[in-house]
Amino acid sequence: MANDFTHEKWSSRRAFLLAAIGSAIGLGNVWRFPYITGVNGGGAFVLIYCACILIIAMPLLMAEIAIGRRGGESPIRSMHKLTAEENCSSFWHGVGWQAIIAPTIGLMYYSVVAGWTFDYAFANLTGGFAGVDAEASSEKFSALMANPVRLIFWHTAFIALTVFIVSRGIKKGLEKAISYLMPSLFVILVLLVGYTAFTADFSGAAKFMFKPDFSKVTADTVLMAIGQAFFSVNVAVGALITYGAYMPKNISIPRVTGVIALADTGVALMMGMIIFPLVLSYGLTAGEGPGLVFVTLPIAFGQMPAGVVFGTLFFVLMAVAALTSSLGMLEPVVSYLEEKRNFSRAQIASAMGFLIWLCGLPALLSFNVLSGFTPLDQFKLFEGKTIFDLMDFFVANLLIPTGGLLLALFAGWALTRESMADELGWQNSPVLLTTLRFLIKFVAPIAIIGIFLVNIFGTSVA
Repeated sequence: MANDFTHEKWSSRRAFLLAAIGSAIGLGNVWRFPYITGVNGGGAFVLIYCACILIIAMPLLMAEIAIGRRGGESPIRSMHKLTAEENCSSFWHGVGWQAIIAPTIGLMYYSVVAGWTFDYAFANLTGGFAGVDAEASSEKFSALMANPVRLIFWHTAFIALTVFIVSRGIKKGLEKAISYLMPSLFVILVLLVGYTAFTADFSGAAKFMFKPDFSKVTADTVLMAIGQAFFSVNVAVGALITYGAYMPKNISIPRVTGVIALADTGVALMMGMIIFPLVLSYGLTAGEGPGLVFVTLPIAFGQMPAGVVFGTLFFVLMAVAALTSSLGMLEPVVSYLEEKRNFSRAQIASAMGFLIWLCGLPALLSFNVLSGFTPLDQFKLFEGKTIFDLMDFFVANLLIPTGGLLLALFAGWALTRESMADELGWQNSPVLLTTLRFLIKFVAPIAIIGIFLVNIFGTSVA
């Protein structure tokens, strides 16, 4: 391993912010947040979710970026460096390994779902959903799932595009792509919100999302809000610790953290104000679940004025969000392997892209050829789960919460107060620093353990 390797740096605060926001804004915002909100009754869930962003997600986000910048290298090498500096156990190297393994495995199946957004954008553009009813929409989605060739085509296209951008480096690749993708994403968001404001039940959606009914709140609602807040800003997925390593010292971590959290939450809320007006106007079900986007919404787009145009824009928005997030998932492992300097960045990105593409094929085939293959049925926890389900379960319910817990414990207990103050610029802000460390040391680990118990055992603190 070459010790003199130096990574590129972000050219500006804006470049880092766009990349970090793009990494955070993935399908978790544009797909998962609306249906989770619908399932949990709307306004009260949104309020609890925003509180969780403030007291759980933001402290961890600050810690992750601080660790990345202080290490200055890939997650693994950064953790080796920090454990040596802080004179603490090599056990904490696990934070670095998790920050590379989790996004790499995650991208294997994430690209499959991302491919659906590409397919639906094309299908909308060609009028494929004009006038569809519930039965026809369901049949179209089933037809996509049953067609391995079609799925492989979009899976390949998505991975190839991700690899191409990452292979070009920080300034020529990530920065350049993000500088176009993120403004496009926000423009489409504004257009879609404006469209639903004039053509759908916007006031009803606003009431549903922002008028809390606390009678619907249960312990599970709170835990779901914690989980969504945790995953929404991309904590412990590897991107931000890696992107943080490329961030110059003159950029304020607390300020950029606030902007990232605000932008991420804003996008999630705007997605709600795009989706729920359509749901209410066309008599659809807000708590439809994951099928809300790919089965339910095309019904509305197929019936509404200019639905072809705005349906296409909606799925282009999803595709852009998926792509900006995938860049942050591929970058950690490329960053680590690039430090070895045995091969060029382009060669490393291409090789890892091919491996991720190849390992994604069994997940893709889980929806058709291998739909009946549930290899771990002998274990009750994994009973009935396809390869896609197992990959998702392993990453979302095991790797990411474990990584988040390790991150919180390292930042709170192993990383010294002085090191954290130095990175955050809070040497003269003892109250802020003490509050932050309390949230990281105690509140975040308890919340993550709660998420873990619910995910694994279906346990709630009723």
